[in-house]
Amino acid sequence: MTQKKNFAPLTRQPSGYQFAIADKIDFLNPDHWDHITREHSIFLSRRYLANAQKEFCEQILRNYAIIYDQGRPIATIATQTFDVDGTQVLSAKPSDSLKPTDQLKRKSLSMLKRRIMLCGNVHTWGPHGVAIADGVSEEDAWRGVADCLYRIRRANRLHGQVDYVIVKDLFESDGYDPTPLEPFRYRALETEPNMVLTLNPDWQSMDDYLASLTKRYRAAAKKVLKPFQTDDLSIGPVIDPNKEKARLFELYQAVASKADVCLFGLSDDTLPSLATTLGNDFTTIGIRRNDSLIGFVTMIRDGDIAIGFYLGMDYDENEQLPIYHALLLSVIEKAIQWRCKTISFGRTALEAKSRLGCKPETTTVWIRHRVPLLNLMVQQILKNVHHQEPPQRNPFKELA
Repeated sequence: MTQKKNFAPLTRQPSGYQFAIADKIDFLNPDHWDHITREHSIFLSRRYLANAQKEFCEQILRNYAIIYDQGRPIATIATQTFDVDGTQVLSAKPSDSLKPTDQLKRKSLSMLKRRIMLCGNVHTWGPHGVAIADGVSEEDAWRGVADCLYRIRRANRLHGQVDYVIVKDLFESDGYDPTPLEPFRYRALETEPNMVLTLNPDWQSMDDYLASLTKRYRAAAKKVLKPFQTDDLSIGPVIDPNKEKARLFELYQAVASKADVCLFGLSDDTLPSLATTLGNDFTTIGIRRNDSLIGFVTMIRDGDIAIGFYLGMDYDENEQLPIYHALLLSVIEKAIQWRCKTISFGRTALEAKSRLGCKPETTTVWIRHRVPLLNLMVQQILKNVHHQEPPQRNPFKELA
């Protein structure tokens, strides 16, 4: 008997895959999850996800899924669903200090409220929502991802109607080709780039890095470090973040309050808990005046990538000392000690990071609105979205 061909659009056809979907990572087959994610980011590891799912339990609905093809695990998904109030995307700057046009924009944003399902992690940057098993066709896997995201969204309707599904962040270097999402009405948006520093394998110490810089940039780096080579100032590891969590949180909040967008800030337990969970793959570097912590940066070792994670500082002290720039240099020093290949610095302070030798890496998110007509509007809007381009710097001798 000839099977009748299905001419319905892909969005109305089942993919033919099977799914295990859970509210907690602990509920899924650990061997299958580990089999797929073992060569992927630490942010998709069960140890990280089990720890992170404790954060914002009342505000963020989390789901985890394994996609199967005839019983064979081929991909994993981690999602976070939450409401976004317009006030969450507003900086803490006083409105009376803004231009009239910015004040109007601020007022309009404050009235917005949307529900977002994020395939990824609101607290990190990078491809932390999807992992595809080795040897699996990407086209097939992404079709399974689209089907699975649809199922999760529909299953969670009792919690609220999702307006946007966003797959974030896909880096150019990952080699993923998510264009199979297009028939499912996902549209690509290029965001601010991830600033990446490639470490020369010949660098064995910070001195080697400094020696590789041209005279101008080497002098600037040494000028940053010089104030911290005194008896009352020091840079070194925070041995027990839990003992100093109150001060770490205070310094973190000082920075977070100045961010243009901060959907969900950290709690005072987040960084100490991560330090315990990730062990030797996590470190906190602090700057002290005598015994008082005046700045810190956290780092995560993600395979051969070092990630400059959250930081905090005393802005009064930073007016007198180059704390921020010293923290960036301390990340480089630790990454060299870890023998990492690259450092991921994220997408803020593009100018400062370009002076260190960082290069921009194209970063893309894929967005879908649940209403088909609005997907056409999203597509048109995305064509007009622009982001800040980092300056071009060549601080190294061989690139000068």
